[in-house]
Amino acid sequence: MDLTRAFHALLALAGLVACAAVQAAGDGGGGTSVAAEDPDYTEAVAAIRAEKFPRAIELLERHVKRQPGNADAENWLGYAYRRSGQLDAAFVHYDKALAIHPTHLGAHEYVGEAWLLAGRLDKAEEHLKVLDRLCFLPCEQYSDLKRAVADYKAGKRPVAATH
Repeated sequence: MDLTRAFHALLALAGLVACAAVQAAGDGGGGTSVAAEDPDYTEAVAAIRAEKFPRAIELLERHVKRQPGNADAENWLGYAYRRSGQLDAAFVHYDKALAIHPTHLGAHEYVGEAWLLAGRLDKAEEHLKVLDRLCFLPCEQYSDLKRAVADYKAGKRPVAATH
């Protein structure tokens, strides 16, 4: 009996560690060590938090030209474009983020929200399903997109500024 409990406890712990690793790898806001050293990236994240999206876009565009391959920066660019009402540009950068890091939780959430703005519930639900698979336990990105999808189905029109 004690061995069975120990086995189940070990499985639960392994699941928690795996979930934390996936979330840390793709939360979309933590940056990477390279990005953290770039003042443009750091200032851009601060600009996003201050809702100064045109400034964030300018800084992040410079950053990704100098340091391509940063999924977090591409995700933030998508977010800043979406919040600025520029959905076409947002989709370009969310796609880049997901091409670099297909399990990026933040990019799946944000592109799902962008699809709702575009009136494409089907596409938002695709990303919700991906998040459901990626999050061993419920994660913030899954919960946020699930709430946005439910609101959309209830007739509440999404707005660009959901976060």
